[in-house]
Amino acid sequence: MIRVMKNLTYRVIIEPDEKGTYHAYVPALKGCHTWGESVEEARENVRDAMDVYLRSLVADGEKVPQDLGFESFETFSFSPKSVKVFA
Repeated sequence: MIRVMKNLTYRVIIEPDEKGTYHAYVPALKGCHTWGESVEEARENVRDAMDVYLRSLVADGEKVPQDLGFESFETFSFSPKSVKVFA
């Protein structure tokens, strides 16, 4: 049996969490979440989680979803009476 490699591209979101670690998830792969002590560790862990997730879908005869979403950043200005900035 010949295996064909297929390249897939998914958006990965990595955000700091309240514990001082990083939460990583893949919006197109429902339930595909992980974390890491650093951004790099979260990236490594989410790649592993994606691999397991996708292999599980294939093994179960499920369709492999495409990532049809996109990211957009918007900048806007406003002037409230007081602003609290969280850093």
